[in-house]
Formats: sequence, C-alpha cells, structure tokens
Amino acid sequence: MILKRLLLSLLFLTLSFASPSPSRAASQAGVQIPIPQNPSAQPSPEDEARQRWEHDHEKKANEERFQKIKDDTEKLVTLSNQLKEYVAKANEHTLSVNVVKKAEEIEKLAKSVKDKMKAN
Repeated sequence: MILKRLLLSLLFLTLSFASPSPSRAASQAGVQIPIPQNPSAQPSPEDEARQRWEHDHEKKANEERFQKIKDDTEKLVTLSNQLKEYVAKANEHTLSVNVVKKAEEIEKLAKSVKDKMKAN
C-alpha cells in the first residue's frame, strides 16, 4: 500500500515536471506573449453591443430563475399544508402511503429550490 502511494506520487511528480506550463514552454522557445499596447482604449461598438447583450441575457435568466424559485416555494407551501392534513387524518400507529409520497415530493422540490438558489 505504501509502495503503491509512493509510486503514484513519483509518477505525478515526474509528469508535472516533464510537461512544462504554457508560459514556461513559450519562454523556453523564445516566443513573446503579446501584451495589449493601449489597455485604456475604448471598446469597439461590437464589443459594447456584445457586453450589453450578455448583461441583458444574464439579467433575464436571473429574473426567470427567481420567478421559478417563487413559484416552487408557493408549491412547497401547498404541499406542506397537504402533508399536514394527511398526518392529522392518520392515527398514531399508521401513516398512509400518501403521506410518504407527499413527503418525498416535498423533499425533491425543496432540493430543486435549493439548487436554483445556489445557481448564479
């Protein structure tokens, strides 16, 4: 086990030193990486239009995502109220299959809402 780890570490180190990084390879080959001459120059109209379109597209996607989160949250409230009613109707020794199904549905929807909230 230790020998296997040692061999894997040695292989990793060999490969990492054997393949130079792009910047190191460029400097060894004598290739100059171009640097923009005037970084404060105004962007072209095409660049501005592209940036505006990207901004508008991201804004629309965020608005749609937020609306889906609101809709799913409303559905979660409805489902949890239904689950509450099912549990109130059940007795202390038995729960119906509907209760379990409703709980699973709530769990899936809650995970979906959580994933949408994490997305940017």
